[in-house]
Amino acid sequence: MTYQPSENRYGNLNWRQAGTTGLVLPEFAFGLWQKFGEQTPYETQREILLAAFDAGIVHFDNANRYGPPHRAAEKNFGRVLREDLSAWREELVLTTKAGNPIGPSPYHRGGSRKNLLQSLDHSLRDLGTDYVDVFYFHHPDPKVPLDETIGALVTAVQSGKALYVGISNFYDPAEAHRAATLLKDAGVPLALHQSRYSIFDRRLEIDDVLGQSLEDGVGLVTYSPLAQGLLTDKYLTGVPEGARALDSAFLSTDDITDESRARARALNDLALERGQSLAQLALQWVLRRPEVTSALIGASSVAQLQHNLQAPSFAPLTDEELELIDAHGVHGTGLRIR
Repeated sequence: MTYQPSENRYGNLNWRQAGTTGLVLPEFAFGLWQKFGEQTPYETQREILLAAFDAGIVHFDNANRYGPPHRAAEKNFGRVLREDLSAWREELVLTTKAGNPIGPSPYHRGGSRKNLLQSLDHSLRDLGTDYVDVFYFHHPDPKVPLDETIGALVTAVQSGKALYVGISNFYDPAEAHRAATLLKDAGVPLALHQSRYSIFDRRLEIDDVLGQSLEDGVGLVTYSPLAQGLLTDKYLTGVPEGARALDSAFLSTDDITDESRARARALNDLALERGQSLAQLALQWVLRRPEVTSALIGASSVAQLQHNLQAPSFAPLTDEELELIDAHGVHGTGLRIR
């Protein structure tokens, strides 16, 4: 059946400006980090991605590393783009990243000009598009001069293969500021900084990356707002069969302790008092910050996606509720972070 998107898709979500650039984005972005490799049936992936577009999400986040195997997520999205969404390419904001390892070769990792630009070419081929809207450097590389990395990002824009550029996981605000300055001096503004942020991961607050981003005019796209599922009702009483913690490189059963469950249950009690789920509370908490342009979410089903997209519809969090969240949302809970 030929796909036709919902005619009401632009009336569902709020939109925010990406820093001081002219790019505006919906408050939710959809990420293909997990569940979009070869382990998930293609038809399931397609159903979720098209439901996201119907709901107003035009911002789809990818990377050469996403799978498994690496590059699989971009190939799968490329098929959806080719078969279903090609007529609406101009409405989409497609992003990709390079820099994290995808193979044993030194040219399949890091911030060198060679790796970044050839990876961008591979991503364009896999996605089946002439350009991406945002090209990110995935992670700082201390072995490569930042000037070289930034020069590659500038070339990506000047070549027409990317409209905007971003950085990811720059938790040192001074380093993030230097990247923004180098790009500004080259005439290519830093549009987005993608970093992890949740009730249980507050590095952006502790190190004042939020303030630095505001000062530099950079929009923040925050990933893992649900802390790999810790900020949902999934692990409140145990680890259910088929849960991500059983086979994930980012969350294990050892990370889910009595202490982390107690904190999540207290937050869940607050959410229930407000008439929402813990996941909706966690998303609303992230989106309360004006520095955040988009919260990056994934989904393993259409129902889960639609549930989470209701988060902004609830009453704003009060000062008293935010204090309670602070009391139970201890930085580092259940996560392998400092």
